[in-house]
Amino acid sequence: MNHAIAITPLDAAAILIVLAAVLGYINHRFLRLPQSVGLTVMGAVASLIVIGIDRLLPGSDVGEQVLGFITGIDFQATLMDGMLSFLLFAGALHVDWSDMRRGRWPILVLSTIGVLISTAIVGAGFYALTHAFGLDLPLVWCLVFGALISPTDPVAVMAVLKRATVDPTLQATVAGESLFNDGVGVVVFSIILATAISGQPFSAGRGLELFFIEAGGGVALGLVTGWVAFRAMRSIDDYNVEVLISLAVVMGGYALARQLHISGPVAMAVAGLLIGNHGVAHAMSDTTRDYLIKFWSLIDEILNAVLFLLIGLVVVTIPFDPRLIFIGLAAIPLVLAARAIAVMLPLTAMRRLLDLGPLAPPILIWGGLRGGISVALALSLPDGLSRSVELTATYIVVLFAVIAQGGTIARLIDRRRARSEISDVASAAARTPTV
Repeated sequence: MNHAIAITPLDAAAILIVLAAVLGYINHRFLRLPQSVGLTVMGAVASLIVIGIDRLLPGSDVGEQVLGFITGIDFQATLMDGMLSFLLFAGALHVDWSDMRRGRWPILVLSTIGVLISTAIVGAGFYALTHAFGLDLPLVWCLVFGALISPTDPVAVMAVLKRATVDPTLQATVAGESLFNDGVGVVVFSIILATAISGQPFSAGRGLELFFIEAGGGVALGLVTGWVAFRAMRSIDDYNVEVLISLAVVMGGYALARQLHISGPVAMAVAGLLIGNHGVAHAMSDTTRDYLIKFWSLIDEILNAVLFLLIGLVVVTIPFDPRLIFIGLAAIPLVLAARAIAVMLPLTAMRRLLDLGPLAPPILIWGGLRGGISVALALSLPDGLSRSVELTATYIVVLFAVIAQGGTIARLIDRRRARSEISDVASAAARTPTV
């Protein structure tokens, strides 16, 4: 007699942590792939094995149980309302404000105008793709896909930057853009999705108003919570309490942002920057600084492992339809082309303000990875044709980004750096007068 096993949130967390630990050990001990790539690949392979078992053994219900577990996870709540606040704060703690300030204009433009450009290009291209394969997907729903796939994932980008040695200003620019464009992307996604669900015509004026309220409110809340935490930390010297204060900023600040209907991701990025720079420099003893940084580094590593494992496991929720697979594969070059245009146009226009060097385009384009944020947004879509199409395309694009782009960006940077150095030497030699 079969008895259904009720999985509590604690059970789900335990399963994910155990899986992440076991697969992380196997990857580190034998495969030696970058952790994000290794966990995503092994999670996807494990999911495919489960599906294969059900196909080979018709009486097996392993796949059904795993599918029930995965679909039982509320990705929207788990990532967007839980993990993301910790990940953004931890990532922002390690970004140097002085380097980021030099790249402030590219960060501002790429995380706002760049996201809008990419959303429009991907939306229009996806509309053409779906209709070419005989799927009558409305343009507004294609723009929803453009909005959810346009922001780069700060978690994936940070993982890339840890493995590649680049100029500090460029590194801070890439990190800063990835920290803020996901908040902007979520706001744009929410506005377009609300329009798609309501069936009402899109109002650019109303959309801009909501955008500035949510994004601007997020910046203001991040400054306020970060400043309050800074003042509290500066008035005491107890690393336990100060670490607890940083936790209060993340959990309390994000919860408050939700109640105020402003951008929690933007708020956490701003608060993390303030505490990671001003707070670390002026409000903490050496002991507190050491404990705080190590604590948030550990949180960052644990949540990274779980996040990339979840991305791999999501494959069991993807409906099998050859047309959806082909659309997803075709979406890869579409998303890359949109990213290239959204990066090159602003960089070319701002070259007089700040020239980030020859490494900037390949790092920003090929290193602009899509990750868990896009998957969570796709999983939050209402049931229907659009959800099936966009979830499949999102998963394929994200899988390509994490495995292909994430696994090769370090080598790409090394080759471009070597080519740039050879070019500099040749230029110097050409300028040297002959005797």
